[in-house]
Amino acid sequence: MIPPQEASARRREIEDKLKQEEETLSFIRDSLEKSDQLTKNMVSILSSFESRLMKLENSIIPVHKQTENLQRLQENVEKTLSCLDHVISYYHVASDTEKIIREGPTGRLEEYLGSMAKIQKAVEYFQDNSPDSPELNKVKLLFERGKEALESEFRSLMTRHSKVVSPVLILDLISGDDDLDAQEDVTLEHLPESVLQDVIRISRWLVEYGRNQDFMNVYYQIRSSQLDRSIKGLKEHFHKSSSSSGVPYSPAIPNKRKDTPTKKPVKRPGRDDMLDVETDAYIHCVSAFVKLAQSEYQLLADIIPEHHQKKTFDSLIQDALDGLMLEGENIVSAARKAIVRHDFSTVLTVFPILRHLKQTKPEFDQVLQGTAASTKNKLPGLITSMETIGAKALEDFADNIKNDPDKEYNMPKDGTVHELTSNAILFLQQLLDFQETAGAMLASQETSSSATSYSSEFSKRLLSTYICKVLGNLQLNLLSKSKVYEDPALSAIFLHNNYNYILKSLEKSELIQLVAVTQKTAERSYREHIEQQIQTYQRSWLKVTDYIAEKNLPVFQPGVKLRDKERQIIKERFKGFNDGLEELCKIQKAWAIPDTEQRDRIRQAQKTIVKETYGAFLQKFGSVPFTKNPEKYIKYGVEQVGDMIDRLFDTSA
Repeated sequence: MIPPQEASARRREIEDKLKQEEETLSFIRDSLEKSDQLTKNMVSILSSFESRLMKLENSIIPVHKQTENLQRLQENVEKTLSCLDHVISYYHVASDTEKIIREGPTGRLEEYLGSMAKIQKAVEYFQDNSPDSPELNKVKLLFERGKEALESEFRSLMTRHSKVVSPVLILDLISGDDDLDAQEDVTLEHLPESVLQDVIRISRWLVEYGRNQDFMNVYYQIRSSQLDRSIKGLKEHFHKSSSSSGVPYSPAIPNKRKDTPTKKPVKRPGRDDMLDVETDAYIHCVSAFVKLAQSEYQLLADIIPEHHQKKTFDSLIQDALDGLMLEGENIVSAARKAIVRHDFSTVLTVFPILRHLKQTKPEFDQVLQGTAASTKNKLPGLITSMETIGAKALEDFADNIKNDPDKEYNMPKDGTVHELTSNAILFLQQLLDFQETAGAMLASQETSSSATSYSSEFSKRLLSTYICKVLGNLQLNLLSKSKVYEDPALSAIFLHNNYNYILKSLEKSELIQLVAVTQKTAERSYREHIEQQIQTYQRSWLKVTDYIAEKNLPVFQPGVKLRDKERQIIKERFKGFNDGLEELCKIQKAWAIPDTEQRDRIRQAQKTIVKETYGAFLQKFGSVPFTKNPEKYIKYGVEQVGDMIDRLFDTSA
């Protein structure tokens, strides 16, 4: 049982806690009441604020909308005024630009093009907005007048500033590729830079805005004339230089072999010199065309629109190219006539020209890229014509050597080298300068399939075969001609001289190597022929030496008196020898052996034979009493006979 005191204390503690809780609850209740009151007040305030905002919004929105409308109206007014100003400006374009257009673009191209831009815009405006307006006609007429003025200015600038290129400058330009010491390339300034820029501006305007291509025709006509005149001027330069100094200024191709033969059979010196000038001039004109055409294309590329460049260039070069081709065909025609006359020295002009054309063809083809097929085919056509006429000349020359009818007339009386031989060898030697060209000529006429893509070795063999053919024909003709001589000894001297001349000429040049390509024994064969003719000549002395030969002499006993018949035989032998010696020396002194070495060799051989035979005869019969007048029969000593033979083949002796 809990004591009363503890129970009383416990009750008081509980009552205190209860009282405390009641106070807390009372505080919370008071706080809630205050919070509710505050909430009610706040709701009342917010409701009042919302009501005021709605009233304000209802008042402001109409004002805002009205302001927006006013701003839009103002912008529209400003735009309208701006458009009016712009439109009104088109009506003033004609009056504002008429003076500038009338005075033309010279000296103020930028300003002029600016005015043309304004006029063009005015035309576009009136066409779109007022096609029936009189103003449209005004600005249209003004635009056309301005365009015509620009076309005229283009023509004027091109005409005034396009100059013929001087021959000296062209020759320097040609030599630039081959002059290894040249510090810089030679360049051509066809138009001053400022003029070029004006021309470019005008051409671009005419293409873009003028819708006009006539200026391209103007361009190619003017430049075509300058190109043609430049090349003709170079040709005239060669003629004038050659007539005044004999040697034209010609630095072109300085490091290459000259494209003209080093020697020529000079039948008509004046004409041959002129042919050399014509050949040299034509070769340089071909090179000049390539260089000038390249330069023309570079200029054209800046001025003419890209898709019109090839066609315009094709038209531009036609006159100059046609002139070159016509001149080339004239050369072919002249060669054809020369062949008929058997004037083969003239035909040789085709060789250096053809060689140069073939060397230049790659550059030609590059320059003519994009031109019409008819333009590209002109040079190959000329090359074919020249190859054909060259092959014809070679064929006819070989036939002419074989069939030359000049037997009884114009034969050298002294048995020296015939003109036909010297001309034939000279012609063949000149072919050495044009081995590839001549070989290609011959190959071009071959019908075999291999000839379509012939090699240099193939053409070399053809040329070797041809040279051997000419030499064979020459040998046959010489044999035929030699029969004209009544004296077999003179005939032998004639053949000896000609064969020896041929052999020495072959050996002095590269001809012998070329002949050896197809005929390896040619040199030995000529030497055999020469020896054969020497032996034939030596037989002419048999009628002299036979008189005193051992086999024909009488046999007698030493110390025994000669019989009359024996004395007579000895007299006849001395007389026959003396007469024969004198006759042969007199006749053969007038004969000629131009080759000193051969002449001395033949004299020495003959002298040895005759002196030995005569010496033996003289030793045997010189002291024999066969006559009372020995000086009448023993007219010559052995050395005298040798001296007489030493004077053979010497018309000055």
